[in-house]
Amino acid sequence: MSGPLKVVLADDERPARSFLAALLRHHKEVEIVGEAADGASAVRLVEQLRPDLVFLDLQMPELDGLEVVRLLKPAAMPLIVFVTAYEQYAVQAFEAHAVDYLLKPVEPMRLARALQRAQDRLERDDVRASARVAKAVASIEAAGSRGFLRRLPVRHGDDVVLLPVERIAALEARDDTVRVTTAANERFTAHVRLKDLEARLDQERFVRLSRSVICNSDLIARVTPLDGGLLQFTLASGLRLTASRMQSRKLRGQLLDL
Repeated sequence: MSGPLKVVLADDERPARSFLAALLRHHKEVEIVGEAADGASAVRLVEQLRPDLVFLDLQMPELDGLEVVRLLKPAAMPLIVFVTAYEQYAVQAFEAHAVDYLLKPVEPMRLARALQRAQDRLERDDVRASARVAKAVASIEAAGSRGFLRRLPVRHGDDVVLLPVERIAALEARDDTVRVTTAANERFTAHVRLKDLEARLDQERFVRLSRSVICNSDLIARVTPLDGGLLQFTLASGLRLTASRMQSRKLRGQLLDL
């Protein structure tokens, strides 16, 4: 590659960012183009600055490193080096998918190897890098170590909204994204696959109506039987959703006892 390696640092702890920045300044081939103190700022910086490489802390409040990756637009996805203090299950997933990571406190020699790997991948124009990151993140989500989701990071234009799950009325699959409709009929986009999101939702509250639709059962106001054994669910907001034939049969016993 020509020119310096453009880098963004994302960590909510200022001392950790300062320490990593100091180490990086010993590498003349690196240019730190931005720093973010939280996940939402990291998303904005990456999409605005289009760095080559991001050092991304896993444990950030409100919007963690995994959620930052979920929110990044595919066209803006840089190479990622995850930084973690302890999450060994995450390290195993990153190793399995050849995604780089650093353990805190960061060691200079380990950092140098991560930078060399990043440069090698950029020189090879390794388009598979973003796919590896996505698979690693999915592996961690599948481990289920983080409990039920409490707030879902969604996109609203260029902003990131942290949406409490109790406000979510319906989730509808749109290719590799999910359209989120709230109880107030607001609509947002989440950059996640529906099946991956379902794994982190409370199954007592969120029920699948079809292969592409999940709804919040707490917000169901009316159920209407349709021809062919189908059920139509009307939510308190007026939103109408129809369950598939198979799911209608299951939901009759699960929710309605009909």
